[in-house]
Amino acid sequence: MSASVPPASASIGRGSRARFRAYLAKRQRGKAADSKAGKPAKRQRSAWTLFVAFLRELRPYRPAVTVALGTLTIGTLLSLVPPVATKIAIDYVFVDSPIPASLGRWIPASWNIDEHRSRLLAIVGVGVVVISIMRALLSIAGRWQATKTTKRLQTELRRKVFAHAVRLPLHRVHELRAGGVASILREDAGGIGDLVFSMIYNPFRATIQLIGSLAILAWTDWRLLLGALLLLPMVWLTHRTWIGRIRPLYRDQRQTRTDIDAHAAESFGGMRVVRGFAREASETGRFSRSQHFLARQEILTWWWSRGIELAWELFVPLASAALLWYGGMQVLNGRLTPGDLVMFLAYLLLLLGPLEVLATSATQFQTNLAAFDRVLDLLGETRELPAGATALVIQPSDVRGQVAFERVTYHYPKSERSVLSDVSFVARPGQMIALVGRSGAGKTTLCNLVARFDDPTSGRITLDGRDLRDIDLGSYRRLLGIVEQDVFLFDGSIAENISYARRDATRDEIRAAARVANADEFIVALERGYETVIGERGVRLSGGQRQRLAIARAVLADPRILILDEATSNLDTESERAIQSAMATLMRGRTSFVIAHRLSTIRDADLILVLEGGSLLEMGTHDELVASDSRYRDMIVLQTEPPKTEPPVGAARSAHDED
Repeated sequence: MSASVPPASASIGRGSRARFRAYLAKRQRGKAADSKAGKPAKRQRSAWTLFVAFLRELRPYRPAVTVALGTLTIGTLLSLVPPVATKIAIDYVFVDSPIPASLGRWIPASWNIDEHRSRLLAIVGVGVVVISIMRALLSIAGRWQATKTTKRLQTELRRKVFAHAVRLPLHRVHELRAGGVASILREDAGGIGDLVFSMIYNPFRATIQLIGSLAILAWTDWRLLLGALLLLPMVWLTHRTWIGRIRPLYRDQRQTRTDIDAHAAESFGGMRVVRGFAREASETGRFSRSQHFLARQEILTWWWSRGIELAWELFVPLASAALLWYGGMQVLNGRLTPGDLVMFLAYLLLLLGPLEVLATSATQFQTNLAAFDRVLDLLGETRELPAGATALVIQPSDVRGQVAFERVTYHYPKSERSVLSDVSFVARPGQMIALVGRSGAGKTTLCNLVARFDDPTSGRITLDGRDLRDIDLGSYRRLLGIVEQDVFLFDGSIAENISYARRDATRDEIRAAARVANADEFIVALERGYETVIGERGVRLSGGQRQRLAIARAVLADPRILILDEATSNLDTESERAIQSAMATLMRGRTSFVIAHRLSTIRDADLILVLEGGSLLEMGTHDELVASDSRYRDMIVLQTEPPKTEPPVGAARSAHDED
């Protein structure tokens, strides 16, 4: 049974040895539970199921695989010729036995090989060289086709995994983590291509060589063939004993590598926090313990894998010695010629080679099968909000922009606690809807539902009277412009980041969007202007500059619906004032949802929603809410009144003493 790997967080404060012991104990408990229940050790999928799934992935590459296996078959059969040449040289050149008619008719009589046996030796030598050259050329051609197929398959699988992963539900994407996704793309999806060799090419060559060797051995001496066939159960025994244990170990190793990659990406992504708390040594120790734990897992797998090799290293010499003794006795008794015996031993080695390849290949491709198993797990996950067959594709020009919440309730997957509860309101076309409330009140969740990052648990959200679930997701998202509090910028130039909203935008359009966002002035002041590379997540820019680039990106999208989550939170006062008028122009005619803690920025909102604990506590305009005894008015008072200060304790005591 493949035990789940202890999470990286479990290793904090624990040495790799203790963690590894816990891992072994968990695996043992899993085996004991399966044994007590009368069940075999569980694996995600059988090897046959994975093989069939792999063949489906190979379907577009069948012509190349067919050519590779065809040339491989011819080349492998040619490799069976040299031992026959050795027999001819020993029996009819060195021993000087009479040349049989079956051989003599292939050689012109004028060559007189009966009198000049050296000519026969030359013919045999030249024939072996020609056959070897042909086999080498065929081998190169076949391996080229197989290698080309491997690289194409790796590229396609990585594309397929990436395309599927970016369409997973948002909460699932967050669970994968950046380093984990990179590990699956690089290691797992990349390793699957190696199955072309480890699961098809090499075993196919071994099978052809095995069948050819058995046929020649049967022609030489059927009793020797029976002895050789006794080796076949060895393949089944090693597979039965070891292989079922190895793939779960490889799967656990890959999960550990994924956790290590995710931790490394997380540590470097949060380096300011790591250094701010002087935790460099702690993070290094955590990384080292995880590496030691992985090394222990790899050593455990190594020992199981070496068990197969050790069995073959002991068994092959014993089998060879036994057959050599039997064949030698046959030569002494006159039943076989010395050439027959040498040829038999040569074919015995050719027979043992494929058997060993079949046994060890089963070990080698377990790591790739484990990778394929994990990839199939990911590809089998449900995509984000799958569209129905009748989903409507909408055009921006046909959208008025009225968004309505009708008794919307939402809770996160695997949780019963409602984040939004029975929320209803209507945002009319072109209105600015302001969302206010404490942290955790549900403001961001409401905007996520507007962006359709998820669907309501109950109730519905409509656009111009049509349920969002009936609208094609891609065409709906193209109506949106989003500026989040935690701005994300890509490692590229400023122009590339702004034009991410519209890849066909001209430089004039990009610059016009930057002017609206009050970003053009600082951009042109940079050494390379709009071609300045800003680094991963825009690390070379200030927080306010990153915020303005995000706003420019939303401006360029020319959206019908705007979502501004703390859109001006990182701007200085001067920039904020300059951008408010520009944003007012941008929002005119567009339905806008704005989250702001500074209530002064939303005085002109057409509708203010006050959220508390996931419920819509009150709604109205600024004047309406201030005029009533509302929670919103209390929030205004808290933000506008100076905080009351208590006199210092020492000062109060001094005043009392003076009295």
